[in-house]
Amino acid sequence: MSDSSEKRWRLYDSHAHLVSDDPERYPRNPFHLKPSADGLPAIRPPFGPGTVGIPGGMHGPNPVNEKPTAEQMRAWMAEENVVGIAAVQKGMIYGTDNSYIVDAANLFPDRMRAVIIIDPQAPETPGMIRDLAGRGAVSIRFFPVNVEDKVAWLSSPAALAVWELADELGLVVDLEAPPYDATRMIPVVEAMADRFPKMPIVLDHLFMPVVTDPDFGIDSQFDGFAARKNIYVKWTSLIMDIIREQGVSPEAVLRRAVDFFGADKVMWGSDIGTSSGTYKEMVERAIASAALLDDEERRKVLHDTGRRVFAGWDGTSD
Repeated sequence: MSDSSEKRWRLYDSHAHLVSDDPERYPRNPFHLKPSADGLPAIRPPFGPGTVGIPGGMHGPNPVNEKPTAEQMRAWMAEENVVGIAAVQKGMIYGTDNSYIVDAANLFPDRMRAVIIIDPQAPETPGMIRDLAGRGAVSIRFFPVNVEDKVAWLSSPAALAVWELADELGLVVDLEAPPYDATRMIPVVEAMADRFPKMPIVLDHLFMPVVTDPDFGIDSQFDGFAARKNIYVKWTSLIMDIIREQGVSPEAVLRRAVDFFGADKVMWGSDIGTSSGTYKEMVERAIASAALLDDEERRKVLHDTGRRVFAGWDGTSD
């Protein structure tokens, strides 16, 4: 391992949420979490005892939770040597109205690519995907909020038509890992990866392993993900927050993830707009978490993998 403490790493952020400061032009229409049948909050541990409100790292009595506009984000990127982002729709603010995330990314098309949230069961979804892909969106995101039968939601005939359309249009499929029932979704993800072998499938937050287990939960349940070349995982501030709440070292978990999946299948994402902290702090945490990687692995996780998948980077441009 080389000492990279003085090196300024180039980064690509594969998971950045943007929010407009013009609510009249871009009205808010969020998903509303349904309470659980037991009357307790809809989202509970494994997000940890220090979590305040919706998970994603809103820790402590006075958390810093910044929700940047595209313009703010572009300035922060320049400060932190972040060359590009996957601009991910903020479902808990806009639901499936992707107007702002597409417009925002198009303000800086050389630096931002839009990831839209879709409902695979909605009849208007195929038309919306075609329209927004024509306007520059590069990825669709399955975000199973309030979905009880996630397997059917992802694999029904209507959903399969969405997967087929994404494959036809050359889009990346991004899948939010829910805090519950993620294991039931594993066979569906594997089946879709086999059915569409050229389609990149990106799984958020390491697909939420139980990080206190041996090998931090990154074990044989994910063998199928590791074996398939078109399945990728994101290393985000959210999963680092969960790890922190359980007293586990992020450096050790990332080392395990890279050993298991390979550095060319792991990508960093800040989760700005949901997780707490300033963008500078998120970048510092990401670099610090890669302390047990060698320089090539670190470069892939912090930049190459995400940029290749979401921006089609061929390794030759700056």
